Amino acid sequence: MPFIDANGADTYYELAGASASPALVFSNSLGTNFKMWDPQTTALGSDFEILRYDTRGHGSSAVTPGPYTIAQLTDDVLSLLDRLEIEQADFCGLSMGGMIGMTLALRAPDRVRKLVLCNTAPKIGTTELWNSRISTVQQKGMDGLADAVIERWYTPEFRKMSPEQIEATREMLLQTAPDGYAACCAAIRDTDLWKALPEIRVPTMVVLGKYDPVIPLEQGPRMADRIPGARYAELPTAHLSNIEASEAFTRELTAFLKS
Repeated sequence: MPFIDANGADTYYELAGASASPALVFSNSLGTNFKMWDPQTTALGSDFEILRYDTRGHGSSAVTPGPYTIAQLTDDVLSLLDRLEIEQADFCGLSMGGMIGMTLALRAPDRVRKLVLCNTAPKIGTTELWNSRISTVQQKGMDGLADAVIERWYTPEFRKMSPEQIEATREMLLQTAPDGYAACCAAIRDTDLWKALPEIRVPTMVVLGKYDPVIPLEQGPRMADRIPGARYAELPTAHLSNIEASEAFTRELTAFLKS
């Protein structure tokens, strides 16, 4: 899997699937790498050309000096698309990736065919929450966050029934660079896109987890109501809905993208 200079950062990416098919970009949550999309990549590889990448500061991509902004992370995506000569793509982002997706659709709507916003919101958390998170990771590293994050990301039932997946997720977290994580925390902290939602004009689906402690459940329908023509889907999961309910998530995603 290669690297490419996207907006001044060496970015680790994978371009796989059906090369003559529509392009589909997956964008990750805070604290993960692009392997979080393994279930969807396996299921959709025959129907789409799939682009996955590690967000700046995460996985194998460069950890450049922070703090970052969502606008900067969106410029990374646009640069990646340009370098790979992808004129237009479907975009599916979860949590922080969803914030990137909203910004991409607002700034470059001609580059987005359809938009899927998963377990995300125009504003996530509070300034105090993110400052505390940044302080914790700077003082204790990713070890100081991993257990609490896992509890937010998956329901108790899933954690009990899927120990191998929980361990794989924990490894992703622990392998994330603390400086990159903190820089992306700042990007989320400083973003509020609620007022801009009505300006999104690309076909959009909002997906939320019924038991997601990160995104209050009422925010899903509220987002869908504010984005013209948006669909809304709800799954019986916590935060990483694409993993906890991978088959149901993939069905919803596929039906929307092919509609």
